[in-house]
Amino acid sequence: MVAHDHQLLIAHIPHARAIGLVVVDVRPDEAWLKVPYSTEIVGNPETGVVHGGVITTLLDNTAGTAVIVALDDPRSIATLDLRIDYMKPATPARDITGYCHCYKVTRSIAFVRGLAYHDTPDDPIATMVATFMLGANWTLPAVYMREG
Repeated sequence: MVAHDHQLLIAHIPHARAIGLVVVDVRPDEAWLKVPYSTEIVGNPETGVVHGGVITTLLDNTAGTAVIVALDDPRSIATLDLRIDYMKPATPARDITGYCHCYKVTRSIAFVRGLAYHDTPDDPIATMVATFMLGANWTLPAVYMREG
């Protein structure tokens, strides 16, 4: 089991902290993260729409978290490829949830798909697919160590 405080899964990522990402829930190969709405993450002040880069950050971190919780043994990871299809702009003044599922792990690569949404995954703001390299060149912090 991963550390009980799920926020520790992303606490070491400066950009995640800067935009206020919150780990909502994790399961063995799935993760839900949320980015709270704030004026600091708006891309267009006239409309109040969140910048697309914030959604990219949300989905990249959600996907990485899904990979970490899918691994049998803690290892460092790095994003190899990330494709995002934006379906519609996010609604101003609303939080955005990211959901990702790590559906395949090989010896060196993990495969993930997911989406960003407001109320329901059936009405996505964006969808994504990604691959992650396993065992990048640094050691994970001790908070990733599995218990018992």
